[in-house]
Amino acid sequence: QVQLEESGGGLVQPGGSLRLSCAASGSFFGIHTMGWSRQPLGKERELVATIASNGNTNYANSVKGRFTISRDNAKNMAYLHMNDLKPDDTAVYYCNADYFSIEARGRLLNSWGQGTQVTVSS
Repeated sequence: QVQLEESGGGLVQPGGSLRLSCAASGSFFGIHTMGWSRQPLGKERELVATIASNGNTNYANSVKGRFTISRDNAKNMAYLHMNDLKPDDTAVYYCNADYFSIEARGRLLNSWGQGTQVTVSS
């Protein structure tokens, strides 16, 4: 089972930057894809970015050119570098991972973190 812990959220002014981190721990064979999603207050959760184990990335149109997802496979970490932040980026940001489970004999399972709040306001 994989446990995910996000960190790095906070209050930032419009145009500012933040870096979110996601640490994966537990017992697993490996992690396939890691991603970030966000949920603004009162709205549905939306996918922000994903990164596969081979480094392939995907981004929501709303963050392309401003956000960069990266990962450190050796440390089982994922990061979301957010630049030129806008008030519309305010949300709880969640990390998720598709991992190969030991308990499930190699099946690909999914895990989510508890989230970290990002608030963009002057």
